[in-house]
Amino acid sequence: MGVHQDLHTRHKQVLPSWLALYYRQPIALVGGDGRRVRDAEGTEYLDFFGGILTTMTGYNVPEVVEAIQRQSERILHSSTLYLIEQQIELAEKLAELSGIPDAKVFFTNSGTEANDAAMLLATTYRRSNEVLAIRNSYHGRSFAAVSLTGNRSWSPSSLGPLNVTYVHGGYRYRSPFGHLLDEDYIAACVDDLRDMLNVATSGDVACMIAEPIQGVGGFVVPPDGFFGAMKQELDKHGILFVSDEVQTGWGRTGENFWGYQAHGIIPDLITFAKGLGNGLALGGVIGRPEIMDCLTANSISTFGGNPLSTAGALANLEYLLEHDLQTNSLKVGQHLRSRLDHLAEEYEIVGDVRGKGLMIGVELVHPGGKDPYPEAAAMIMEETRAGGLLIGKGGMFGNVLRIAPPLSLTEEEADEGFEILRGAVATSAADEERGERG
Repeated sequence: MGVHQDLHTRHKQVLPSWLALYYRQPIALVGGDGRRVRDAEGTEYLDFFGGILTTMTGYNVPEVVEAIQRQSERILHSSTLYLIEQQIELAEKLAELSGIPDAKVFFTNSGTEANDAAMLLATTYRRSNEVLAIRNSYHGRSFAAVSLTGNRSWSPSSLGPLNVTYVHGGYRYRSPFGHLLDEDYIAACVDDLRDMLNVATSGDVACMIAEPIQGVGGFVVPPDGFFGAMKQELDKHGILFVSDEVQTGWGRTGENFWGYQAHGIIPDLITFAKGLGNGLALGGVIGRPEIMDCLTANSISTFGGNPLSTAGALANLEYLLEHDLQTNSLKVGQHLRSRLDHLAEEYEIVGDVRGKGLMIGVELVHPGGKDPYPEAAAMIMEETRAGGLLIGKGGMFGNVLRIAPPLSLTEEEADEGFEILRGAVATSAADEERGERG
């Protein structure tokens, strides 16, 4: 029995059946350097998924590793009952970068917890548990975050503490408004928002939460200005706007540091996680001071913003800024996207290629239409792994390949990964032509 097979057997014995694993024969990643990782049996892969967009600057970055090592020799934990210098310094930097005037920051351990905290703040501030969310969205796996999630594949329960109304978002490929030009598409979605406010809510709504680019939903990109138009309608009712930047933050889209900046707005609250810690457990909320200060009961965070995670995040953020990885994401992302766009021209199973920067989705469909093709996505995942490339998968139907490597990816590595992916798509398309899958 191999190492991976043994681990998988043990995994199934003690971990829940609903804990998803990639690949027919799951693998364990045990080492990494730059944009490459090694599994427990010694195989090396080029990583185009970065632990679900979390390994932001790369693996084994010396500056980040050294900061973590230095802090680990001092103190690992104290809790927010005590002053934490690294937490304060990181909060100062994030408040300045956020674009929110006089912003305050609360640190959590994950994006799920960040979105949960944002809902506590927004509903308390507005004295309402009514929330607007976007169809096909994903906001985490806690009880409250699941109730926000507009994607049935990730919603195991219909129960929840929030009264949620879902409105149309940027998923044009499958939208009834998808045939419209950008301006008309936005107008149609705003009309839908206005209608839903009138017929599906009491009119006293706390907030809208939205991902500027939907992550788990398949890297769905709305037209620029989309959420700006939505927010104009929200502002008429005093409804807060929460930008879920867990996947779009830190310059991943290339064009902007935050995803919301493509829409000409300043959110009331921003949630973040993933890339900031580069693998350390760290998330949080940035917001207007009057909202952040609205809680009247005592509160703490035992682990959120602890000395180790904030020391590592400070080094990681400084590395990102000093090496201008946002510009690299734009440059290398455009290069990779130009090559991926040709896949849609070459192969009928590629229905749509979309994304910004190093956040690109490839939606797979049955030839001749738009019927989702999750079997092809699963097969391509296996083929790319066998070829030495790790990618992700998502979308409402599990039919979207998700490409989101560390922001330090080089053009040479982008080309290397593309050739592996193209070969996998070609194999899948050939199988389709032979009628070997359906």
